[in-house]
Amino acid sequence: MHTPKDILLMSGKRKCGKDYFAEILLKRLNNAAIIRISEPLKGQYAKEHNLDHQELMSDGPYKELHRKAMIEWSDKMRAKEPGYFCNIACNNAPNADVWIVSDIRRKTDINWFYSQFCHKSVSIRSVRITADNAVRHSRGWKFTEGVDDVTSECDLDDYTSWDLIVTNNNPSEQACKENVCKILQLLA
Repeated sequence: MHTPKDILLMSGKRKCGKDYFAEILLKRLNNAAIIRISEPLKGQYAKEHNLDHQELMSDGPYKELHRKAMIEWSDKMRAKEPGYFCNIACNNAPNADVWIVSDIRRKTDINWFYSQFCHKSVSIRSVRITADNAVRHSRGWKFTEGVDDVTSECDLDDYTSWDLIVTNNNPSEQACKENVCKILQLLA
């Protein structure tokens, strides 16, 4: 497994803008890569259930159709080994100075990164992206029982050790630039 210089752990509810910020940061940083814990999760789930991996990686209705069952399946995998998907994602990560982990969802995810990299002099920073429910709704979010009220979506609601909390309610270009600058300052 490659050891980066910096790891940026990004978390937030569905449709808050995590991936949006991750993509902007990727363009702004030299020698960076986006790491998605959900990629090996969805890949393994697709393989075991004979589903289309690429469709599960998309933001479309196919993923939503399978989301609840996929969450339940991943919870069983994590009960056996909490860092299972983090480990696979990092073992498959490209050689880059900065890893932007765009989908931190659980305290066990955060703990895994600290346990694996903190002793290697890697700078680890955590960012929580928030958005009001009305804003998330305008981006296509719809509350789904068994998805939005379970551990995969709620485990970090009471986590208080974020290095930065970014509110992503304002779609203006200026607000976006300001939020990106705040995140980048964590890596300075």
